Amino acid sequence: MSTTPSQETVEQTKQQIRTLINEIAELSRSEIASEEYYPAVLKRIVDALAAVGGAIWLLDEEGQLRLSYQINVNQNLLETDGEDAAKHAKLLSRLFTRGQSELVPAHSMLGEDQQEGNPSQYLLVVSPLSGGKQTTGLIEVFQRPDSAPNIQRGYLRFLDQMAGLIGEWLKGHTLQKVSDRQVMWQQADHFARLVHDNLELRDTAFTIANEGRQLIGCDRVSVAIKKGRKCRVTAVSGQDTIENRSNIVSALNVLSTRVVSAGQSLWYDGSVEDLPPQLEEAIEDYVDLSHGRSIAVLPIRRPEKVVEGDVQSKETVQREDLSSREIIGALIVEQIESQVPADTLRSRCDLVYEHAARALNNSMSHTDLFLMPVWRFLGRATWLFRGSALPKTAAVLTLVAVGLLAMFLIQINLDLEANGTLQPRLQKQVFAHVDGEVQEVLVDHGDEVRAGQDLVILRNRELEIEVTRLQGQWEETVKQIATLHSLISASSRSADNLEMNRLMGQQDEYQKRKESIEAQLALQLEKQKLLVRKSPIDGVVMDWKLKEKLRARPVVTGQVLVNVADPRGEWELELLMPEKRMKYLDDALAKAGGEALPVEYILSTDPSVDHTGTLPADAIHYRAELDSTDGAVVKLRVDPDSMEGVSRRPGAKVIADVTCGRRSAAFVWFHEVVEWVQANVLF
Repeated sequence: MSTTPSQETVEQTKQQIRTLINEIAELSRSEIASEEYYPAVLKRIVDALAAVGGAIWLLDEEGQLRLSYQINVNQNLLETDGEDAAKHAKLLSRLFTRGQSELVPAHSMLGEDQQEGNPSQYLLVVSPLSGGKQTTGLIEVFQRPDSAPNIQRGYLRFLDQMAGLIGEWLKGHTLQKVSDRQVMWQQADHFARLVHDNLELRDTAFTIANEGRQLIGCDRVSVAIKKGRKCRVTAVSGQDTIENRSNIVSALNVLSTRVVSAGQSLWYDGSVEDLPPQLEEAIEDYVDLSHGRSIAVLPIRRPEKVVEGDVQSKETVQREDLSSREIIGALIVEQIESQVPADTLRSRCDLVYEHAARALNNSMSHTDLFLMPVWRFLGRATWLFRGSALPKTAAVLTLVAVGLLAMFLIQINLDLEANGTLQPRLQKQVFAHVDGEVQEVLVDHGDEVRAGQDLVILRNRELEIEVTRLQGQWEETVKQIATLHSLISASSRSADNLEMNRLMGQQDEYQKRKESIEAQLALQLEKQKLLVRKSPIDGVVMDWKLKEKLRARPVVTGQVLVNVADPRGEWELELLMPEKRMKYLDDALAKAGGEALPVEYILSTDPSVDHTGTLPADAIHYRAELDSTDGAVVKLRVDPDSMEGVSRRPGAKVIADVTCGRRSAAFVWFHEVVEWVQANVLF
C-alpha cells in the first residue's frame, strides 16, 4: 500500500516536467520578445528541476558576459565590486570559453590563488547557449548540493536539452535582428538619398519631416528653420501646407525658439521637474494642444566641412565641441500613440539628425547664393536652346519680337473710360426758402407739372405769430394817430398853440412808427408767400415717393424739396473722368483745335447697343471734385448725337469712352501700368 502513492507522485511529477518542456518548446518556436521570453523560460526550467534559482548570461556588444535575467541569485554574486562576484565571473568566463556543460560543486575553488570558483552554497549546473556556430551565452541553475551523482547528471542532461531549445530561439532572434537591421539600413540609405536629392530649402525640409518619420517610427516629425533669433516651423510630416496662424504651430514655434536659445536638446517624457521655467511653460503649452506623450526637440547645428584627405582637419572636427557651432534650425520628434523604446528612439533620431543637418546646411547655402532665383531660372531655361527644341524656341522668339515691334508701330484709338449718368439737360431743384415744416405735398413721383404750379406748402408758426403781432401793432398805431388827429383839431379851435404843437409832434412819431410796421409786415407777408413752393419749369417730378418723404417733415432754408426735369427736351451725359487721365484729354482737345471729341457709350439699361456723342471743349468742368466711388474726378458734359432707341430714364448708368486721338498699341495698353510704377515705385 505504501508504494502506490509513491508511483502516482512520480508519474505526476513526470507529467508536470513534460508539460513544462512542451511549454518551453512552444516558447522557443514563437516570436516572443526577449523581455518576455527569458523570464518565462527560466522560471519553467527552475520549476522543472525544483531548483533554488537560475540565471541567463549573454554576450554584449563589447564581448563581455552580461546578466540578462535571474531568479533568486545571491546578491553577493551580482555585485560588481564583490570578491564572490569576481570569482563567479571568472568561473563563468572559463566555462564560456570551453563551451561545454559542467557541474560545479558548492564552495569549490580552482587555481593556486583560489580566485575562480563557486563561492555559493549551491551546486551550479551550467550549460552553454549557442545561437549558431558560436557560443553566445550561458544558462546557470542553482541546485541543492545533497542530491545523488546520477541525479545531478540528469540535471545536466535536462539543462543541455533546454539550452538547445533556447539556442534555437536565439538563432531565430539573431536572424530577426539581422533582418531588422538590414531593413533599417535600407531605410536609412533610402532616406539619405532622398534628403540629399534636392537643394530647395522647403522641399528638403518636407523630405526630412516625412521620410524621417517613417525611419524613426514615431507619429510626427517637424522641421523648424531659424531666422534671426526666432524659429519658424517650415515642414510637418503628413501636411502639405503649414497654417502659421494656428495655435499649435504658434506654440511649436515658441517651443523650438526657446530650445534653440538654450542650445541644448530637450527630451520630454511627461516630466518637467528638471526643466528651466521658460522651457517648462513652452512645453506645457504645446503638449496641451498636441497631446504628445514623448517629445524631442533637437537643435540642428551647422556641420563643419572637412577637406577630403585632410587628416588634421578631420581630427580637429572630431575633437571640436558641438556647442560652438551655429544653430540653423530644430528637429522636433513626437510620439503620440507609437511606443518606440527610448534607446531605439535616440539612435534613430541621431541617424536622421546627421543627414538632416548636412542637407539643411547645403540647402541654405545654395538658397543664400546671390541672385539664385535668376540663375535657377536661367539654368532651367537652357533646355529651350538645345536639340529639337531650338527651332521651336527660335520661332516663338521671332513671333514675340514681331508682336512687340507691332505693338510700337501699329496705332490705335486712345479711349479714356469714364462712368456717368444720363440726365435731361433742363432740370431744376426746388429749395426751401424759409424754415418750417411741410404742411401739404400737392404732387408725387412722375406727376407732370407746369411752371408756377404749387408743389409743396410749408408752415412756419413763428412767422404766423410775427405777422399777427405786427398787424396788432399796426391797428393800435392807426387808432393812436386818429385820436391825436381829433385832439389837434380841438386844440386849433381853442387857439392853444403849445398844446397843438406837442400833439402834432406825437402824430408825426406815430406816423413813422406806422410806416415801419407796414414795412416789417410786408416783409413777413413776402416770407409767407415763399412757404408755397412752385415749379420753376414745365416738367415731371423726379423724386420717388415724394409725399411719404416730405409729409409733416421739418425743413430748413436751402434744403432740396423737389426735383423737376423736362424729359421731353434735350438730354446729356454727365461723366466723371478720373483726374489722372485729364492730361491726355487736354492734349487731345489742344490738337483738335477746340473741336468736339467723339464719344462712344453704352447704357446699363441696354449694354448691347453702342451710342455716340460729342464732348465740346467748353463742357469740361475746370475744378476737380472728390467722388465717394471714383475718387478725384472732373465732370464732363457730353451731347448725344441721337436719342433714338435710347431709354430715356434719368440717372441711368453710362460707361463712355472718350476718343483722344491715336497712339501706339503699347502706349494704349500699358500707359497706366507705367504711370503706376512712376508714381508708386520710382517716386
